[in-house]
Amino acid sequence: MLTDLGIAVSLLLSPTALMLAALGCLLGIVVGAIPGLTGAMLIALALPMTYSIRSEYALVLLIAMYVGSVSGGLVTATLLRMPGTPASMMTTLDGYPMARRGQSGRALALGIGSSFVGGMVSWFFLLCLAGPMAVWSLSFGPFEFFALVVVAMVLITSVGGKSISLGLLSGAVGVLLAMPGALPATGTPRLTFGFAEMDDGFKLLPVLIGLFAVNQVIRQIWQADPPAERIAELVTDDEGDSQVIDSDRLDFRSPDIVRHGWNLLRSSLIGTWIGILPGIGANVGSVIAYSAAKRASSEPEAFGHGSEEGIVASETANNATIGGALIPLVAMGIPGSVIDAILLGALVIHGLQPGPMLLQSDPLAVQTIVGTMLIANLMTLGFLLVGVRLMVKAASVPNHILMPIVMVFCVIGSYALANRMFDVWVMLAFGVLGYAMERWRIPLAPLVIGFVLGPIGEEHLSEGLMQSGGSLMPMITRPISLILCVVAAAMLGWTLRARFQKTQSLSADNSPADSTDA
Repeated sequence: MLTDLGIAVSLLLSPTALMLAALGCLLGIVVGAIPGLTGAMLIALALPMTYSIRSEYALVLLIAMYVGSVSGGLVTATLLRMPGTPASMMTTLDGYPMARRGQSGRALALGIGSSFVGGMVSWFFLLCLAGPMAVWSLSFGPFEFFALVVVAMVLITSVGGKSISLGLLSGAVGVLLAMPGALPATGTPRLTFGFAEMDDGFKLLPVLIGLFAVNQVIRQIWQADPPAERIAELVTDDEGDSQVIDSDRLDFRSPDIVRHGWNLLRSSLIGTWIGILPGIGANVGSVIAYSAAKRASSEPEAFGHGSEEGIVASETANNATIGGALIPLVAMGIPGSVIDAILLGALVIHGLQPGPMLLQSDPLAVQTIVGTMLIANLMTLGFLLVGVRLMVKAASVPNHILMPIVMVFCVIGSYALANRMFDVWVMLAFGVLGYAMERWRIPLAPLVIGFVLGPIGEEHLSEGLMQSGGSLMPMITRPISLILCVVAAAMLGWTLRARFQKTQSLSADNSPADSTDA
């Protein structure tokens, strides 16, 4: 981990890296503040632009966008009751009531400070755990990695959505869409349907741009009342809001560190742990930390009506998921979130080998990821402290100006991948698919991570079967793979049991009323 540390420090402190980090943080904050746009969309669009630059600089830009986009959502969530990202949804419940009471400066200060603390705590865990976990995972064989992929898929489908069946369906579609192309074991083409362009399968980049960027463009066009225009109306029409934004200053108080210390620590740990679990994401981390803070609070009735503890818990946890999600990505090549899946694709596109060997083959890339998260947290804190009002103005850009620009970048980015129109058609098709899935409330995260993990699992399974002569017995005879299989089965069983009990409880609650009505 310490190999080439001096080179990494000089690279990260170079003018080019600092400029890219600042650009990434600014773009991330602005996009995170605009309802309807997401960090995943921004990073997917920015990825083609990094082809021609050094891989470490590309990681600096993309990681900075990641950190900025998660933090930016708190501004509009607090001032306009419109969370820029789903991760800031819980901040809306308490931030906006405080702003309505004329305490917007206080609410923003708590949110910005909590975001910084959560990001720094998870960065510390990333620094401490990535190396040992990568070394530990070097003892993994192909069956252990395949079992790990199974665990990740079970987690994604069982925890990542409201319906386990829809999660399973989405994950299965993702794996299926990753199958066209050359067979990993033999190189024989499969499911190409006679199209030569399909010999390499669907490229990750057009798929990601379609699912996240084109999907958002279609959604904004389809909606009769775009979010950006609603923001403009709120700012104009609600005189109380305008006065709050213009008059209040960020209100930091030194006793807050002591007063909210336990909440900060608990929410940071929850966010980091949720981030490590594949496919769950910052929005779930925020909800769990918020619920934990409410249960532990001496004033639970204040939650939802302007509670400082609620803002602290939500913003601490959603930023803490970033470092947690980067740990399995750096150590084992397993993405912890949708954005991490895109970052995994970025590593591959830039010729790096994700997984435990990354630390040995290219320690500079790992050090760049870790160092950039630290720098991006500091820069994001500074930008938010200075430019809160500008963020609100940027979020008011009309969609009829924003969406055509986004669409142009989508086409250019997809075409530039291999200079062929086929990737543009793939992008458009996946945009329609993503929009249709979200309209039918089918989660996209299992599809994306299934698309990324499917080939990884197949490759390791093929390698393992070749080593064992076609036998699957090493899955249960090797201790680590056996433990992982048991964990996957236990999680699936626990989830099914919990869903069954919930269904039974709802049926029992409805039965008396039904009987009375009858």
